[in-house]
Amino acid sequence: MKIVVSELSLQDRVEWEVLYYGYAEFYKVPMNQEILDTVWSWIFDKNNAFYALVAKDDAGRYLGLMHYRAMPSPLRGKLVGFLDDLFIKPEFRGNGIVDALYEALKRSALDEGWPFMRWITAENNYRGRGVYDKLSDKTQWVTYQMPVE
Repeated sequence: MKIVVSELSLQDRVEWEVLYYGYAEFYKVPMNQEILDTVWSWIFDKNNAFYALVAKDDAGRYLGLMHYRAMPSPLRGKLVGFLDDLFIKPEFRGNGIVDALYEALKRSALDEGWPFMRWITAENNYRGRGVYDKLSDKTQWVTYQMPVE
């Protein structure tokens, strides 16, 4: 299977929604049209450093997506990259799609001048963590989240 990774385009909306619904379902997070519209607007807002990549095969089937953004790192005094979302359709996992997406992500980070990409994942995302352990270094940081509502 030949994998083609590109920036998301306006023509990708329907298939992007299918992928993003799959991502939300994987993490058991409710998804609705308002969220989809908001995220879509972030991707195409030239004043927002939020980006999306999509992976397709040579037949044009949509295989996976990545959302990532610039993130200030005050201790470094510069922007770094933060990967928010990565999803591969379950039936296509294990075919090198993640590797292709990470290569494109690395090129984008270099183009942006970011010294590294950072991300978090669920503790029980064992398959994903196995891939991340090969592609990156696990940091010492523990993540917390404080509800404010």
